Parts: sequence; C-alpha cells; structure tokens
Amino acid sequence: MPETAADQGPGERSVVAAVRDAIVRGEFVPNQRLVEADLSAQFAASRASVRSALIELTNEGLVERVQNRGARVRAVSLEEAVEISEVRMMLESLCAAKAAERITDAEIAELRELGEAMRAAVSGGDVVGYSGLNQRLHRRVREIGGQRTAAQVLERLRGQSVRHQFRLAMRPGRPQVSLPEHLAIIDAVCAHHPVEAAEAARVHLQSVIEALREADAAEVSHLR
Repeated sequence: MPETAADQGPGERSVVAAVRDAIVRGEFVPNQRLVEADLSAQFAASRASVRSALIELTNEGLVERVQNRGARVRAVSLEEAVEISEVRMMLESLCAAKAAERITDAEIAELRELGEAMRAAVSGGDVVGYSGLNQRLHRRVREIGGQRTAAQVLERLRGQSVRHQFRLAMRPGRPQVSLPEHLAIIDAVCAHHPVEAAEAARVHLQSVIEALREADAAEVSHLR
C-alpha cells in the first residue's frame, strides 16, 4: 500500500516540501528527470525518503512515472491549467457561498485580519508573502465552508497547477489586480451574503484564467 504524507516522518515530509518548492519555483523544469540518487545528495536525505517523497508528489500530480525511465516533473499545458481553473471556479464558488452561510464572528475577524495582511504585502512589494497569504485565504474559505469533498478535489487540482499559479503570482502588476478580487470575497463571506460570495469567487477565477492566457501569449511572443 503506497505511503502517504500522514505515514511519513519529519524527514520524508521535508523532502516532499523541498522538491515541491523546487518544482513550483522552476528549479526543476517540466519533463526534467528526477533521479533518486541526485535528489538524495541535493537534499541530504535517504533514498527511502526521496522515493517516498516522489510517490507523494505523484499522487499530487506534480510528478509522473514513466515506464523504464523513472520519475520526472509533470508538464501541465496552458490548456490543462485553464481547465483546472474552470473546475476550481465552480468549486471555489460553492465553498465561498457555504462559508458565507456558516462563518462565525471569530472567523470573520480572522478573514479581516488576513485581508489586511494581504493589503500590507502588496503595498510593501512582498510578492512571495502575498502568494502565501493568497493560498491561505483560499484554504480558510474552503475550511469555513465545511465542504470536505470539494476541498479534497481543490487541493489536488492546486497541486497540479501550482507552478502556473506561482509564475502568475510573480508577474509584475498581478497582485494589484488580484488583491481587490480577494478582498471582495472576504467582504461577501464576512457579510453572510452567499450569492455575492459565490460571484466574487467566480470573478476572481475568471480573472485567473484570463491572466494565464495573457502570460502564455506574452511568453510565446518573447520567444519569437
């Protein structure tokens, strides 16, 4: 039976995080082979820990196994990233609506504080910090909404498209566009307005889709 993150010790979990981070940041590029011996040396980890980490990342959709060739970074095309975002749009809208119905006073205070932290990160030019807060906001809205099945699907989809999302977050001007979209989600959820919360989530994910296409077109144009 395959090992999961819950079964792993601290060593294995740290290797999973290190390899995931390298993929997200583009240090390991799409279709690059991931050789256990090389990873073991790079991250000062045992071969067993590396093997377990690769299994976990395969389950997340970041790595794929190729027969007789071992593991490699899975390439996610623009078309697939857009499809993933379209599915996310439906599920995130559901979660936002449910969160608006269920949110408590303590959770309202938490989301408001998170919104202020996002504002400060954008104002201070902390793009990496803002990206982390962005992920935290989406996760908390899912948790508050209590939609476990949707949350599980969304977490898997996030893993598959996380590299595209990171590249998008690093694009100049993108945080300034997405910040008001995130604040609109917070406002609607905290106001207990399910319809408005669902619409705010939909508008944000539609913006993500458009930005993905624009980023891809700009990259193609730059390569010409």
